[in-house]
Amino acid sequence: MSGATTTAPRVLPPLGPTRKLKLPRQAERTLGNGLTVIAVRRPAVPLVELRLGIPFGRVHPARSAMLAQTLLSGTTTMTGVQIAAELQKVGGGLSAGIDPDRLMLAGLGLATGLDRMLEILADVLTAAAYPAGEVATERDRLVDRIQLAQSQPAHLARTALLKRIYGRHPYAVERPNPGQVRVVRPSVLRNLHDQRMHPTGAVLVLVGDVQPDRALDAAEQALGGWNGAGHVAELPPTPPLEPGPVLLVDRPGSVQSSLRLALPAVPRTDPDHAALQLANLIFGGYFSSRWVENIREDKGYTYGPHSLVEHSVAGSVLSVAAEVATEVTGAALLETQYELGRLACVAPDEEELEQARQYALGTLQLGISTQAGLAALTSAYAGSGLRLDFLAEHASRLAAATVADVADAAARYLAPARAVTVVLGDAERVAPQLAPLAEVVTEPAEP
Repeated sequence: MSGATTTAPRVLPPLGPTRKLKLPRQAERTLGNGLTVIAVRRPAVPLVELRLGIPFGRVHPARSAMLAQTLLSGTTTMTGVQIAAELQKVGGGLSAGIDPDRLMLAGLGLATGLDRMLEILADVLTAAAYPAGEVATERDRLVDRIQLAQSQPAHLARTALLKRIYGRHPYAVERPNPGQVRVVRPSVLRNLHDQRMHPTGAVLVLVGDVQPDRALDAAEQALGGWNGAGHVAELPPTPPLEPGPVLLVDRPGSVQSSLRLALPAVPRTDPDHAALQLANLIFGGYFSSRWVENIREDKGYTYGPHSLVEHSVAGSVLSVAAEVATEVTGAALLETQYELGRLACVAPDEEELEQARQYALGTLQLGISTQAGLAALTSAYAGSGLRLDFLAEHASRLAAATVADVADAAARYLAPARAVTVVLGDAERVAPQLAPLAEVVTEPAEP
């Protein structure tokens, strides 16, 4: 009988140097109607990604949501089914979405079908019909989705946090209520389209196996005749965060609590942005962070805590989120405050910073490695008045940030005293846990 053999554990090799960020070839043109077109060459696969962002601030949430829901339901020349069939012929499709800043049309298709995809896009932009039957059908679907979302704790917690942060600012409402949606009629959508669906300030991004100059020509040929006499409504700056007491949103019988915190943040162009991003990673922005190690790995309070900086046109905020069992709600909030305070008061060490830096730089590379990722980033940057060249500048800032820079950013933005805190859960069981930590104000969950 042969004896058992053992082998020594294999030692992982050290990480190699971060590759220099290489930006793809791109071209840009502003058409006579005010539409900006950005074309980026990424020939990995014979496809092209399309993103069209149209400024859409200060529109009633129910109307904007319904317009996005029904925009592709038909034009004066094609039904919604015909639009889908024509796009399928070029291996593609289009979808529409909305947020408080802009309406976004996203598409994908074969690079050889770009001309046809742009023609269909132009038809939608200039001749959307909003047929009554399709509007009624899509209205019911949207109401169903909203009602489903309203039954989810994550949605209720997000709704309460946005209201608490933004007050009367347009960002305070992420979804309309079903009653508001039910009264939106086709004539309202047609009027809204005429007023707000115009090229001034809009940005079209094309990324894929295309020659940038050729793609610009195709966009100008298809969309140069898109015009409109509407206006762009400027959003007011977001209000400063006002910490105040913990808001406890009562959800009787809930077996878990949703913790939500909001902390101040800065836009991408701010000199503090790179250091704040690294500070957030060290706190809770990736799996190896302090907060995740504390409340997930060490104590088992939650499965997937996360924090990130959210950028919008009118302002930025750092959001913190975790779902925890009801019986450990107070303990989880205490540990969250502890980790924020520890980072705000005690500088990270060099190794901890370097791990976060490598993660940040690596995800930058990964994020632009696909056509879809590159299109999404290019469009997001363009919505803030930036171009892809800024990516290299940001990477340089990440690489250059020191321990002192990160410690200063943490002290400035991550101090727990600056946090707006919302907890959604069973108030009867949760309130006694939160009372020793902070003043608590309780309100019922919105229906």
